[in-house]
Amino acid sequence: MRYVRGFGRFWFDFLIGDDWRIAAGVSAVLGVGAVLVRLDVLDDTLVMLLVGASLVGVVVASVVAGGISAARAARSEGRG
Repeated sequence: MRYVRGFGRFWFDFLIGDDWRIAAGVSAVLGVGAVLVRLDVLDDTLVMLLVGASLVGVVVASVVAGGISAARAARSEGRG
């Protein structure tokens, strides 16, 4: 059982990592992209470009939000 728990912790840490918001955003973007492909509403190339741009947007937004949060925390501690 110890090995199963360790295996699960590895995959959780590998997929979720330090920021759960990135994992949730990527999952949401991929889910919406899959629905768009399945419904055949847009051309597959356009869906691919939109999903790629959205993934970059999710990561950038998460990094910016983390920076803002760190700056606020530093300012409240009197370091900035």
